[in-house]
This record gives sequence, C-alpha cells and structure tokens, in this order.
Amino acid sequence: MSMFHVKQKLNNNCKMPKCRIIFNNDMKNTKITVPTNILRLALPLLLLLPSYSPAEQKGFYDRLADSALTLTAQKVHYDPAYTVIGYPNGDVAPDKGVCTDVVIRAYRKLGIDLQKEVHNDMKINFDKYPKKWGLKRPDTNIDHRRVPNLMTFFTRYGTVKEITNKPGDYIPGDIVCWDLGGGITHIGIISGKKSSDGRRYLIVHNIGGGQVLEDCLFRFEIIGHYQYEKKNGAPSKP
Repeated sequence: MSMFHVKQKLNNNCKMPKCRIIFNNDMKNTKITVPTNILRLALPLLLLLPSYSPAEQKGFYDRLADSALTLTAQKVHYDPAYTVIGYPNGDVAPDKGVCTDVVIRAYRKLGIDLQKEVHNDMKINFDKYPKKWGLKRPDTNIDHRRVPNLMTFFTRYGTVKEITNKPGDYIPGDIVCWDLGGGITHIGIISGKKSSDGRRYLIVHNIGGGQVLEDCLFRFEIIGHYQYEKKNGAPSKP
C-alpha cells in the first residue's frame, strides 16, 4: 500500500487548483490540502518516501500473535508422548502436540527454530537448565518441548516482564507460563484478539483440547511472562 496518494480539487474562491495529500501509514489517513504549484515542488521528494504493505507495518510481536492464531485452524490432538523427531526444524506429527508445540510452531512460522536455539544453548550451558528429568546431556527430541526449559531460555535470551493481575500488562506476542498445580506447568501465546468484554487479550494454547483460542489469562497462577525475538549475531550468554 502506498504511503500516500494525491487528490486534486479547485478552490471555490479563487479557482486555484489545490491537491489533497492523504497519508496511509502511521499518520492514519491524515489529510493535508496544499496549492498545486507547491505540490509540484514537493512531489519529487514525496515520491522518494518508502511504501509499506500492511504486513510490513506490523511489528514482530504482532506478527507472532498472528502466527499463533493461524494454528487454531489446525486440528490437533493433545499427545505428550516422547517422540523422536528430526533436527533442526523437527516437529511431531501435524495432528499431534502439547502446549509447548504451540509456541514452537508459532515461532517457526517466523523463521525461528526454538529446537535449535534451545539445543545450542544447552550444549554449552547444560548446568543452567532444570534437572527435573534425570538427563545428563541435551536431547533434541524433547528439551525444547518442556516448559521449564523454555522458561529458562526466555529468561536468558528474551525479556522477562512483570507478572501482574492487570490485563493491560499482557499484550499480543507475549509468552505466558502458568502453574496448573501438582508440578504441572503450561505455556501459551497472547493473541491479538480480545475477550468478549474487551478487557483481556485471548490466549492461543493447548491444554488438552487442541490448539485453541481461549479467555484464560488469569485462570491459573502465572509463573512466567516473557517476550522473545531472536537478535541476529547476539552473543551467547555464559
């Protein structure tokens, strides 16, 4: 979509041609009317301004929220079984998955492979990650599919955001983790869709019923709140 377009009209008093410039980008359809002779001088400069598509105008986290939302159209059965998968860009069968697979698949649509990112960090910093499963070395089949490991990774490489009870503190593209009780953790992505009362953004997650969109932000105890965008060339943390 062009950043601006021009409409010409006549001034009713002096019949001097004038042009209306309508900006369609961040100026949100601002209309400016100027004499045509001035526009002729300015037009070459205006033509040098970049044009943007609607997708290009969206930031990374808005695109991540959109990516997660597309997953809800895919029919998936909750299946927590250990599965041998490829590496990199490995995934379980398209009709299977758990909560972490929602996050992994959403990021992968944006070209970020959390399987590879987590594994690369665990190879060097295995001692920084939880020891809940008795493993002595990284496992590319399962490490990135465990909520505590993703929480550790996002803490090390992303932005740790405040945990509050204020809906406005949770925005599209944020990653939220919950404690379901009994040592069970859960993870989801905040979408760009709001609840029926307009107060909260809905969550894309899989808690057993497939990859769905639900109003469940404060249904369980929140134990993690993050943003993560891979920065090319960023140094590894010790």
